[in-house]
Amino acid sequence: MDDFLAARSQMALSLGFHIIFACIGMVMPFFMAIAHYKWLRTGELVYKNVTKAWSKGVAIFFATGAVSGTVLSFELGLLWPTFMEHAGPIFGMPFSLEGTAFFIEAIALGFFLYGWDKFNPWFHWFTGVIVGISGLASGILVVSANAWMNSPTGFEYINGQYTNIDPIEAMFNDAWFSQALHMTLAAFVATGFAVAGVHAFMIKKGKNVHFHQKAFRIAAIFATVAAVLQPLSGDISAKDVAQRQPAKLAAMEAHFKTEENASLVIGGLVDEKTKEVKYALKVPGLLSWMAHGARETAVTGLEDIPENDHPPVAITHYAFQVMVGLGMLMLALSIIYFIALAKNRLWLQSQWLLNLFIIAIPLGFIAIEAGWMVTEIGRQPWIIYGVMRTVDAVTPMPGIVYSFYLFTAVYLSLSVIVAFLLYRQIKMVGKIYDV
Repeated sequence: MDDFLAARSQMALSLGFHIIFACIGMVMPFFMAIAHYKWLRTGELVYKNVTKAWSKGVAIFFATGAVSGTVLSFELGLLWPTFMEHAGPIFGMPFSLEGTAFFIEAIALGFFLYGWDKFNPWFHWFTGVIVGISGLASGILVVSANAWMNSPTGFEYINGQYTNIDPIEAMFNDAWFSQALHMTLAAFVATGFAVAGVHAFMIKKGKNVHFHQKAFRIAAIFATVAAVLQPLSGDISAKDVAQRQPAKLAAMEAHFKTEENASLVIGGLVDEKTKEVKYALKVPGLLSWMAHGARETAVTGLEDIPENDHPPVAITHYAFQVMVGLGMLMLALSIIYFIALAKNRLWLQSQWLLNLFIIAIPLGFIAIEAGWMVTEIGRQPWIIYGVMRTVDAVTPMPGIVYSFYLFTAVYLSLSVIVAFLLYRQIKMVGKIYDV
């Protein structure tokens, strides 16, 4: 493994690890706040117990997310110094604001965890809401910085110099809204289905059923509503990518030839040498309609893009297919759940529905990882789209491969520790909150 590949692999590993904890940190406090609100409004002890149990999970993920996020901030400077030298003054504002949001989140979480029976009950609840709002703001701000890499603006690039810098314009670039909306909904989908699935598993085991039923209901509602909205945000994102990054769209769809009435490709095996997709299901005209709103509009193919500007087509296409496919599965499960709520409540007690939610535990996070692969790999070979190539931004420092091995070991260790802590917490729930 050469140093360039090692640097990219280390960044990919760090991002792939951190994004799980970031998404949970964005979403779980809202679950916690809803349970807490129900406790204050109804006085049912079970909701207080759900709130306390979830707050411990929030604390675990907050601590782990803080560690992995801090590592990422160092890696940006150490692995990509040229990028940070030029880009830092332009898109540094969302990172600065994210630090402020993180600071507020930490304070509010401390108040919430240690404020039971010490604060006014509604003020205590409000501190939990602030944890959620600040965590969500942190996520959106980081996504805004990433969106700038896909849609660089807020500066002029003249003779190799970045001038007339406008950090506000850079932060609110053309891609920030579509990426932030899509990522936020994805976080609610993934976390909601994961949490609901864990509680469904405990219901099946017959452990503290009343407690887990209440928790399952809250998580499932968040997950299913977000899953229904997610395709709408995906459509917004696809149209945005079609306008700004035609090479990425072409790689996502393995679309090699520029043509009107372009077909949407579902599945298939990509052959980059022959520039075709074998064994795929193709829906005529659907790609043109989804990307541009009209079947007769041409969709740019990779043949009209310089070959040295092509993203890795196969991996981008496969990742995109995984993301969309899993999203459709979770959408189908959401529709089944809504039918159960509206028409046949006996389904809510059925083993098969619980089994479907248990199967769905990892699906949202796999879809998130696949989606970030599309976003990052689909932007290649650019680290700043159309301005700076990734190969020109990497550190000249030798021996990065050893750093990659070290960080791999660290992240694997953290994963084991977090899994152990969560397992212990879930086991303790039935003993401590037996209602």
